[in-house]
Amino acid sequence: MPIVNIKLIEGRSDEQLRGLVKDVTEAVHQNAQAPKENIQVIIEEMKPEHYGVAGVRKSDS
Repeated sequence: MPIVNIKLIEGRSDEQLRGLVKDVTEAVHQNAQAPKENIQVIIEEMKPEHYGVAGVRKSDS
């Protein structure tokens, strides 16, 4: 049972997230030969102030 965990900075629409789940499921299905009904996709959204790169929070850049 493949589990895919995706972490994103919040701000995408429901339509975009729905498409992401669909496309990731299809990619795992095709490349790992896993049945679609066994593929789990977890999306974790975080606030820009909770994520930093090179010592700078995304909310500060």
